[in-house]
Amino acid sequence: MSFHTYILHCADGSYYVGHTDILEQRIAQHQQGEIPGYTASRLPVRLLWQEAFGTREEAVAAEQQIKGWSRAKKEALIAGDWDQIRTLGRKSFDTGLRQAQSLLRTNGDGEETRTEDTTAPPPVIILVRPQLGENIGKAARAMLNFGLTEMRLVAPRDGWPNPSAGPAAAGADAVLERAEVFGTLAEAIADCAHVYATTVRKRGVTKPVVTPEQAAREIHGHAGRSAIIFGPERSGLETDDVAVARSIITVPINPEFGSLNLAQAVILCAYEWSKTADLAQPPRTDLLEPAPQEELDGMIEQIDGMLEATGYFFPPDRVVMTRRTLRNLLTKPGWNSLEVRTFRGILSTLARGRPR
Repeated sequence: MSFHTYILHCADGSYYVGHTDILEQRIAQHQQGEIPGYTASRLPVRLLWQEAFGTREEAVAAEQQIKGWSRAKKEALIAGDWDQIRTLGRKSFDTGLRQAQSLLRTNGDGEETRTEDTTAPPPVIILVRPQLGENIGKAARAMLNFGLTEMRLVAPRDGWPNPSAGPAAAGADAVLERAEVFGTLAEAIADCAHVYATTVRKRGVTKPVVTPEQAAREIHGHAGRSAIIFGPERSGLETDDVAVARSIITVPINPEFGSLNLAQAVILCAYEWSKTADLAQPPRTDLLEPAPQEELDGMIEQIDGMLEATGYFFPPDRVVMTRRTLRNLLTKPGWNSLEVRTFRGILSTLARGRPR
């Protein structure tokens, strides 16, 4: 008997990865919508790739591995482009290598000399005993939004890779592909000199307490690796987890509803760190230059003439003051209540279009 791992292309453009020992029958069931769930709501589907294995364990392992791959890597597999698969698989290694090489310079004798790195490395995001793959994916999305790419998982409840993480990451596949799994928190933070624990509750542990903004400034100025640790969705970090940290990160929060989900907590810290980093900013749209005084005076004269024709300036003893208020209104920002009422009166008069 053979066991098959397969990839289907769905009507919405997504890919579905599965395994079976009855390939033709299973594909027909997918195509007819007989298997509830993902493919049934994305018909029609078609088979793009399959491979046979000698045991079910091998097929399941291949399924889990491919589910954790990026879209580009899946498409390279479908095309049989093993060079591209290897290239994509080396991406995280090459990134780390380039960072290391940037610290090296060659002297006149051809010897490499290490130069001082004045930029603190980005913090590592550590998820301790995360429960749902969807939340891991959403945390990865939050990280990549603000330039963080190194995720470490401590004893994830459902193992790793988790097929539910990819769709929730919404394109942050690079973070998931690089994610490392550790059995204990101690192993995950072993190379980190500065560890921050996130919690909204006091744990009976006397440690410095900082906001995400303060922590970001500290991380930016630290030498050595920094890590920010987050607890499981249901209960947060345990007291022993907090005890290994040097500092605690917390935020002012509604005392009657202090519950943040995992991705929300990650995005608060990632955003504050991004403000200390040199991330690309959206292009600035410059405001037009202020109009010269000649143009402004012309507009005021035009409005004045229109108002004069409607009989707005009444009674006569208030004409000077009304005209002064009108000019002040049109030549300054931040209108006050009197100016707003004045302009509303102008609009009402113009709308009537007839003398008093």
